[in-house]
Amino acid sequence: MKAVMLRIHDRSPHLLASPGIVGVDEAGRGPLAGPVVAAAVLLPERFDLRGLNDSKKLSAEQRAAQFHRLKADAWIAWAAVDAGEIDRLNILQATFEAMRRAIAELGGRATEVIIDGDRTPPGLTMPAHPIVKGDAKYATIAAASIVAKHVRDELMIQYSVQYPRYGFHKHYGYPTPEHLSALQLHGPCAIHRRSFARVRELVEQPCLTLES
Repeated sequence: MKAVMLRIHDRSPHLLASPGIVGVDEAGRGPLAGPVVAAAVLLPERFDLRGLNDSKKLSAEQRAAQFHRLKADAWIAWAAVDAGEIDRLNILQATFEAMRRAIAELGGRATEVIIDGDRTPPGLTMPAHPIVKGDAKYATIAAASIVAKHVRDELMIQYSVQYPRYGFHKHYGYPTPEHLSALQLHGPCAIHRRSFARVRELVEQPCLTLES
């Protein structure tokens, strides 16, 4: 396996480009609400790696800038598995499903994949390699982490308009004190993961929605 190492402390932008290996990562396993999103990214040869990094180490503005650059100059795909599927499958299997869908969305370009974490989704038809903390080591996985995080955050901002009582645009569904307080006060809404203990413990209540 050959892939581009992400040299975080290397100031040179002239790293060789990926030889065709697709990076895969996800965002949203831990929140109490919203989808889990997976992304798959294939970087073209001599892609400028400046600014790529583990999405958690970038600001929202930096992630947005990198997302739009990747969208313009690389092959990217993503897939979201919603809260209902998460409840039905469990979060691990839902994450695997999102990864399989994202890889499939690349339309056969993925001949080999490297995936952040210690497991790979079952059922892939190409060689797959799990890499612990891969988003801090490989440019393609870092790029996938940026795409997944940016897309999921944007989805949660949209949900915050539909379900304004919960502050999804601030905490993105993670169990912050503000979110837990709103959840306790209003009960879960349609995008809360009822299989998660903190949600399951609450009595389901109707929530304010702007849906017609």
